Amino acid sequence: MPFFSTRGRTLRLAPELDDVELGRLLKRLRSTKRSSPAGATDIAAAQIAQVLDQDPQNFDRRTHRLSVLASFLSESHLPAAWLKREPQNVNALVLCSLAELEHGRSSGALTDGSATWRRCRLAADLDPQNPAPWVVMLGIARLKRAHRREVFAIWDEIVARDRWHREAYFSMLHYLGPQESGSLGRAIEFVDSILTRMPPNAPCAAVELEVHLMRYHSAKARGGAEALLARDQWDSTQTAQFLDRAQATWLRPTFFSHAAAVSDLNLLAYALTAAGRLRGAAPVFEAVGGRVTSWPWRYEGDPLTVFESARNKAR
Repeated sequence: MPFFSTRGRTLRLAPELDDVELGRLLKRLRSTKRSSPAGATDIAAAQIAQVLDQDPQNFDRRTHRLSVLASFLSESHLPAAWLKREPQNVNALVLCSLAELEHGRSSGALTDGSATWRRCRLAADLDPQNPAPWVVMLGIARLKRAHRREVFAIWDEIVARDRWHREAYFSMLHYLGPQESGSLGRAIEFVDSILTRMPPNAPCAAVELEVHLMRYHSAKARGGAEALLARDQWDSTQTAQFLDRAQATWLRPTFFSHAAAVSDLNLLAYALTAAGRLRGAAPVFEAVGGRVTSWPWRYEGDPLTVFESARNKAR
C-alpha cells in the first residue's frame, strides 16, 4: 500500500481510512441527507450499490466498506429501505444486518436478533463464498454471549472463505479477551497459536499488536504499581522484537495491501509512543497523515487531541 507525506494536513477522524471512493460516498450521503431531495433514498441506495459492486471478489475491501457504511448509517432508515426495495441483494442484506448490529452494540441488545440472523443466513446462501454474512453472525453471537462452541463454528465458516480476514481475527481476539468471555491469557494464547502460520503482511497481522495493547491497557487499568510499570512491557524481548519488525516493514510501499492498513499504522504509532520510541514513531505519523482512527487514541481521551499531542512529541 503506498503511503506518502501529508505533513500539515488537518487532523480528522477518517473511518474510510485511505479509501478514496468510500470517502467520496460518505460525503455524498451527508450532502443528500442535508438537502433531503425527493427520491433521496433511491439516490443514496444507488450510490452505495455502485461503490459496493466494485471488485466484488475483494472481500477484504468489501467488508471494510460495509462496516464503515453500517456505522455511518446505524441510526438511518436507509439500509432497511434499500433492503425493502431489493430483498435479494446480498450487499443490502449485509448492510442492513450490520447497521442493526451497530445499533445493538450501542444500545446493548438487538431489536430483533432472530430477523437479523435470518437475513445473514439468506445472504450467505445467495453468495456462498462471501465471508461478510458470517462476520455479522459472529458479531451477533458475541453480543448475545453465545456458547463458545457456536462462536467457534461461525469462526470456522469465516476462515474457510477468507483465511486471514482481519475483522474476524480482531473480533475473536476481543471475544476471548477479559472484557467478554475469556481472559487476557486466553487472548494471548489465541494470538500465539496463529503466529507461526500467519504471513507477516496478512490483513490481520496487527492482531499481534492489538494483544500487546490489550496487555498494556490491562496493566494500566489495575492501577497502583502495575499501572506505573505498564510501560515496561514494551521492553520485553518478544514485544520489543515485534515493534522492531513492524517499524522495519509496515511502512514499505508494497508491504500491506489490505483496506485497513492505515488503521494498523494508527495502532503502531500509538504503541511506539507508549513505548517511548518517539524517533521510530515519527515516520509512522508521517505516513498516517491526518487520517486518525478513534481506536486506540480514545483510550487516553479525545482521539484527535491525543493523536496531535503524540505526533508533536514524535516530531
